[in-house]
Amino acid sequence: MPNYRRAKLPGGTYFLTQVTHERQPWLLGKIGRVALRTAIVHVRQKYPFTIDAFVLLPEHFHCLWTLPEGDSDLSTRLRLIKTFVTKRFGKQLGIKSELSTSRQKRKEGNLWQRRFWEHLIRDEEDFIKHCDYIHYNPVRHQLCSTPQDWQFSSIHRLTTQGIYLPNWGSNGIPEAADSVWDI
Repeated sequence: MPNYRRAKLPGGTYFLTQVTHERQPWLLGKIGRVALRTAIVHVRQKYPFTIDAFVLLPEHFHCLWTLPEGDSDLSTRLRLIKTFVTKRFGKQLGIKSELSTSRQKRKEGNLWQRRFWEHLIRDEEDFIKHCDYIHYNPVRHQLCSTPQDWQFSSIHRLTTQGIYLPNWGSNGIPEAADSVWDI
């Protein structure tokens, strides 16, 4: 069994991407949105983290999370979120897909891709590039014309806070981070 190495920095900020199983586009439906939001709220009660940026797309999401000082356990948080959604909302979502023998053996469901992509943010420039990547992603996937047109994004909160200008990203593609996995 592979031993995946993940960067671990207590109190670190991480860019992460989670994809649905077989890219099933269930995340934007009402049940999918409620399930993910409820799971995040639930997990943050015991395992707190700050959501610095977030975008939800039909079959994946990107986010920037900052963990508390002294804590580097990103994997447990994401595993618990995925498990909560699967156990509490899996039947309601009604996703129809065959489970491989491997998934059956591991008692995995059909909602989430097994692994996730993460990148430890190195500095402020890296943070900004990944934040921009997150917010421009719906435009990149041709789901909207400007980042502000996408409903399921933290760009609206960050624009209200004055971090982004109201027309950010409407005049072309912002520079992307080198380490971003382009999904």
